[in-house]
Amino acid sequence: MRSAKPGPPPPPPPPPPPPPPPPLLNIKPCFSTKTYDDCCWCSFCFAVGPLHIEFSEEVTIDQVSSGNPMIKLGGRYCPSDCVARQKIAIVIPFRNREKHLVYWLYYLHPILRRQQGDYAIYVVHQAGNGTFNRAKLLNVGAIEALKDRDYDCLVFSDVDIIPMDDRNLYHCGQQPRHLACAMDKFGFRLVIGLTRQQFHTINGFSNRYWGWGTEDDDIITLKGMKVERPPAIIARTKMIHHRRDKGNGVNTKNYDLFARTSVDMMRDGLNSLQYNLLSISRFKLYTELHVDVGKPKR
Repeated sequence: MRSAKPGPPPPPPPPPPPPPPPPLLNIKPCFSTKTYDDCCWCSFCFAVGPLHIEFSEEVTIDQVSSGNPMIKLGGRYCPSDCVARQKIAIVIPFRNREKHLVYWLYYLHPILRRQQGDYAIYVVHQAGNGTFNRAKLLNVGAIEALKDRDYDCLVFSDVDIIPMDDRNLYHCGQQPRHLACAMDKFGFRLVIGLTRQQFHTINGFSNRYWGWGTEDDDIITLKGMKVERPPAIIARTKMIHHRRDKGNGVNTKNYDLFARTSVDMMRDGLNSLQYNLLSISRFKLYTELHVDVGKPKR
């Protein structure tokens, strides 16, 4: 008498539910359409650490492009095998610094990829040769970037500042973050990260900062927010030295504006921003916004 064939094995137990996302922000899947069920949250595990940064060798935009084939049109990148923790727009105020921009892209794209962010780069080019308004360009870049996507994090960086350690994350936190301990010869901080909510809470930057001076320091005094800084050992940066152009001199009147920041912050900023967007160009390595920001009042 033959014994009955054994039945099929019992089904495996259901997998445990995925853990919640890290408590940095309201994190959402990146535009690759991956979700946690497909993979997992990205973790920063490819750090090189201290980097050798130098500007003696000429670098072309074609070299940078060929070395970054995974970058999508407009300077966008999203990890392919995990869900990015933050969606990051990097905003660079710009005029007459083409060589600096090439160096910035050459060094920053590999760093940002290793940091596993879902990011895009926006270069905000001020039209004409009038007085430079860095703060207003930052506002424009943020507003136009947020029209593209619902970014979690806004990183504002000058084009001549290169981080010297990739453990200095170009991400946002619970408080505004200064991402560089370097300052220029006038003593101004040059890289800062704000969540979308933080940026709207402070009403952006003052549009009245024509020339160079103090606009980043506004953050320190506002809305009871504290400023986070990475450890100095990893926050070192290298500056590409240059002569300041005639339309970008130091404006000592900015110190008077800074003294009135707490009074004027909700009247001067995003809610008073006026500009003319002349064009949007989607290049391989970045998106360029060509903008007319007007002239200072006499």
